[in-house]
Amino acid sequence: MSPAEARLKQVPSGMTDDEWNQRVNLAACYRLVALYGWDDLVDTHISARVPGPDHHFLINPYGLMFEEITASSVVKVDLHGNQLSESEYSINPAGFTIHSAIHEVREDAGCVLHLHTPDGTAVASCMEGLLPMNQTAQFVTHDLAYHDYEGVALDHDERPRLQKDLGNKNHMLLRNHGTLTVGRSVASAFERMYHLERACTMQVRTRMLGPTAYPIEQAVIDKNERLFANADFAERRSTELVWPPLLRKLDRIDPSYKT
Repeated sequence: MSPAEARLKQVPSGMTDDEWNQRVNLAACYRLVALYGWDDLVDTHISARVPGPDHHFLINPYGLMFEEITASSVVKVDLHGNQLSESEYSINPAGFTIHSAIHEVREDAGCVLHLHTPDGTAVASCMEGLLPMNQTAQFVTHDLAYHDYEGVALDHDERPRLQKDLGNKNHMLLRNHGTLTVGRSVASAFERMYHLERACTMQVRTRMLGPTAYPIEQAVIDKNERLFANADFAERRSTELVWPPLLRKLDRIDPSYKT
């Protein structure tokens, strides 16, 4: 039995295999964010589109730590914020504002991941933003958008501006706030966030050493941009090469995310 088949074995009655598999992957993403130390108590959020014609998506119940999230506990909502699955918890209203905005206009947004890490927020709060000062940053900077801070995201009127600023990019620095990535799958959204967060940490550490960043020729940056801009290759890498061993890692630590 393949890992995917094993994950689908516990599909609840009345739920499609596709939705359950998406729930398992989303729960795994929450656990990985906690494992990498990117969580922020019960705040920040990750969403995943429910496969099918409806614009429904899954998001965390507001009140659980990320290390507690399971496939059955994530909440299904529509674009109006109506909860479509039973839960003793509500959802984060700021999370709904951000995620509904992106799922509304990006048909390719299978997953949206948003964090408040120290290094990611530090770079998002700097005038210079993220610079292509190393190879990891160049995975990101060609595909990076920025959105100005408007306060805690409770105002739905902010959504059109967020949509416009993101455009067709898959990485975003929310100014004075945090980081955000979009992927066709949970796997690609997670890998993009891994590179974005790592690039921010590398920049913070480099800046701590003073004005010592070694220059990179623009021709090299352009070369890498062409290489990293292949979205189909990036998706295959995430889903086929990166995500399966991450799930095996979680299975060794605590497989309860699949319940």
